[in-house]
Amino acid sequence: MDWTAVRRRFREAPLRPPPAPWRALPPIKMGGLTDVGFGFAGRDLLLVASSAGRGVFDCLSGERVARDYEDVCPDDPLAREGIGPLAGAEIRMAGLWGGGLLTTTGDGWAVRLVAPDWPVESVLLSKDDEPYRGRNWWYIHREEGCELRAFGFSPTGATLAIASTCELRLFSRGG
Repeated sequence: MDWTAVRRRFREAPLRPPPAPWRALPPIKMGGLTDVGFGFAGRDLLLVASSAGRGVFDCLSGERVARDYEDVCPDDPLAREGIGPLAGAEIRMAGLWGGGLLTTTGDGWAVRLVAPDWPVESVLLSKDDEPYRGRNWWYIHREEGCELRAFGFSPTGATLAIASTCELRLFSRGG
């Protein structure tokens, strides 16, 4: 494989929205985001932790449905107690302290991290294709001034989240 050509192809690819059935929700600006984790209460929900507390977002609408301002430092940095509709649930987290979200769905979607201009990282979405060889992929996120914390799919496969230190991007194919 010609890795120089692969890097060039990733560098030259335009940033573009994902294809149907995915839809991009408006970006949610936030400072100090540290980690995220998916929960489910009849719909995909995302628990977001930051230096200013925790919030729960409805992944279909992007609406924040719960908020607390406690700076909760958990004993296990890869799990946090849910709030609002996720109260009482332990949510597995991914972000500053490690962990990870799902990178594939049961029906063939995948996300990958590429860094042709390391340390700048980018996220690719692909469908039934290998992005290093194929052409069936979409360049949906490029780190620009904010450190990437986590990216991946919800367990239902209906939501894709990309979290950085200053912004949360949600892509949905539900509803």
